[in-house]
Amino acid sequence: MNITYFGHSCFGVEINGKHLLFDPFISPNELAKGIDVNSVKADYILISHGHEDHIADAVSIAKRTKAKVICAWEINVWLTKQGVENIHPMNTGGKVKFDFGNIKCVVAVHSSGLPDGTYGGNPMGFVVESSEGSFYYAGDTALTYDMKLIGDYRSIDFAFLPIGDNFTMGVDNAIIACDFINCEDIIGMHYDTFGFIKIDKEEAVAKFRGAGNSLTLMNIGETIKK
Repeated sequence: MNITYFGHSCFGVEINGKHLLFDPFISPNELAKGIDVNSVKADYILISHGHEDHIADAVSIAKRTKAKVICAWEINVWLTKQGVENIHPMNTGGKVKFDFGNIKCVVAVHSSGLPDGTYGGNPMGFVVESSEGSFYYAGDTALTYDMKLIGDYRSIDFAFLPIGDNFTMGVDNAIIACDFINCEDIIGMHYDTFGFIKIDKEEAVAKFRGAGNSLTLMNIGETIKK
């Protein structure tokens, strides 16, 4: 499984020969100016919620790649009005089998408004299960006791967790989340992009290590294997 970081909360995951792209926010992100958004691959685009910093490039990438977009019903309605045709709407608690593996939509505690101000439905996280491994993409969320359901009923190899605080949980709550989801291998996201979510990266890594967990903070454009 190859994972590429495109900045903020946007990751590409290559799994069973398919390219999954999460929360595409690239072209407006000054930190990701070295990324050519027109070269980003996608067979599936997974959108956790409607905020611009998670959906900004969704329409252009979806139209270029013809990727199937997985998102809440309300985001599906908005994308359809933008001319996106290949969409699979889901909602919290739903599970669907795709050609690369399964997607389970789980609770995220946040808000969700679309760029035009319309309602974006409930925010979600995703549990991806496949023959190459399984992982949890939390989206934007507070620490929530519902995460224990993932740890109790799912087996995940690693997780993408927000750590920037202010709009989501921060480092300390993300460490608690590790216990809830029963996972020690974490890739951090939703930090440093804006002034509100700047973190001390060395301190964050040290805190995770002190709690017996591993925090990976990827460089934008970097690809790692899992």
